[in-house]
Amino acid sequence: MSVRSSDRRVLLRLVLVIIGAAVGWGGAATASEITAPVEQLHVGLISIMKAGKTAGFRQRYETIAPVIGRTFDLEAILRQVVGPRWASLPADQQAALGDAFRRYTIASYVANFDTYSGQRFDTAPGVRAFGNDRVVETRIASPGGRVHALDYVMRQEGGGWKVVDVLAEGSISRVASQRSEMRSLLADGGGAGLLVTLRQKTAELSGGNFQ
Repeated sequence: MSVRSSDRRVLLRLVLVIIGAAVGWGGAATASEITAPVEQLHVGLISIMKAGKTAGFRQRYETIAPVIGRTFDLEAILRQVVGPRWASLPADQQAALGDAFRRYTIASYVANFDTYSGQRFDTAPGVRAFGNDRVVETRIASPGGRVHALDYVMRQEGGGWKVVDVLAEGSISRVASQRSEMRSLLADGGGAGLLVTLRQKTAELSGGNFQ
């Protein structure tokens, strides 16, 4: 059976529409899958910001801790920060450092996101490639018109996407900053010295609630 020219054009248009829709849906689903953890983090941060200091540090810590645990690959970040010396540290020291780094990271967010005055987190709908990683671009907008860029480097681990670095104003790497400081501490006091410092920093941030 022959197909008329006009029918072929209709069929071709339908095929192109279907392909275009499939590509669009696939891209959107992938982007939303990557941005979802960041958006969940923002919801959690707004929650503790609105709670404010009246809720108490421990309560806000316990509220945001599971969110940060789901959003960040803290083990991968710590390995990046410590670098090659990580492999030479005893297993029990690695475990202690992992726990101390987790507490320090959570305490940092609780201490720095402690008040709310109408701030808004805006997440770009798409993502951009950064090697095998992806970058989620966000903005923190304040009622006064101030806007700060905060981008998240995402990596796929175990079927999900997690944060492995945070870029302030689009370029200032939190991992790079921590790497410089912590490797200096490692050089001076080894793993034990780094552990003591992390616990001290957490205690200072939490007002003695955690260490």
